[in-house]
Formats: sequence, structure tokens, C-alpha cells
Amino acid sequence: MPYELQELAAISGMPGLYRLVRAARHGVLVESLDEKATRSLAPARNKVSLLSEISIYTQDPEQTVPLTEAFERIYQQYGATAPVTAKSSEAELTDFMARVIPDYDRDRVYLSDIKKLATWFGIVSKHVPYREAESTQEATATEPSAPEPVSPGDAPAATADAASEPVAAAPAKKSRKKAE
Repeated sequence: MPYELQELAAISGMPGLYRLVRAARHGVLVESLDEKATRSLAPARNKVSLLSEISIYTQDPEQTVPLTEAFERIYQQYGATAPVTAKSSEAELTDFMARVIPDYDRDRVYLSDIKKLATWFGIVSKHVPYREAESTQEATATEPSAPEPVSPGDAPAATADAASEPVAAAPAKKSRKKAE
């Protein structure tokens, strides 16, 4: 995944994007994604929407495009800077969206959603590093592989059997009370 969006959120009633730090008694401790990186408490009454769970509607009712994939498409086409902002004209924003996601649902994706997408991409690309997606060849080369058996009967015992067996539980602690 190019941009790590698991810990980033948009919070209702609070402008901008935030990084989730930890849960607190009356809400969530968050850090703003801006130059100041100020920490504040997002009250429990505010709705916290994780960016990794947001998707964009397409013409197919059974399919949506995750925000991470939309951000990757924008990055692949335009780099770290989107050609539009929230202040761009309606025609520029709809053309931008049509180039990024050609089959987006024009009835359910509003202009305000496209403005949020452009704004959020600008914030994320500025404060979160882009990671190149690993190719399948690189991923398999870095993963340790099990040694191949010489013959079918000489297979190592710890390959598939160890993964399916449950791990032995730790022995129970002895009670400090003396037996009466």
C-alpha cells in the first residue's frame, strides 16, 4: 500500500486530518497533520472516520474504490501534487475525478466529496511518505523459503505440520495458598 492510512482520520467538527495517537477516557488523543503537529483530544461525541475505511462509489453498485487506491492513482498520474484544489472550478474538479476514477458514480459522489479528496490528498502527500508498491518478484525474493525435499518421502517434518498444530500453552502458575 503506497500511503499508510490506517492511523489517519477525519473528525467531524474539526478541520483537517489527524493521526490517531491513543484512546483516552473521554475520546481519542489525536495529532494534527500540519506543520505544528498539535495534539488535542477529539471528544467521543465527534465522529471519527478512518481514511483506510473510506471508499468512492462507482457505477457498479457492488464495487467501490478504496481511498488508498484513489490516492495511488492520483500519485501515479500527477505525482505528489494534485492539479486541483478545493477552490478549483466545478468543471476542473469533475474532469479531475473522471481522469482518476473514470467510472465513478456521478449521482452519489458530490462536488464536496471531490473537494475533500483533493484536499486530503494534498495533506497526506505532504505529511505521509509515499512507499513504492513492491513487485511480486521482490516480495518472494525477500521471504525465506522452506528447503525443498530431495524426495517426496524426505520432506522436513516442520513445514506444514507445525503451522497446523496448536502452540502448547504455558504451564499454569501454582497458587501461593498453601493446601489445607
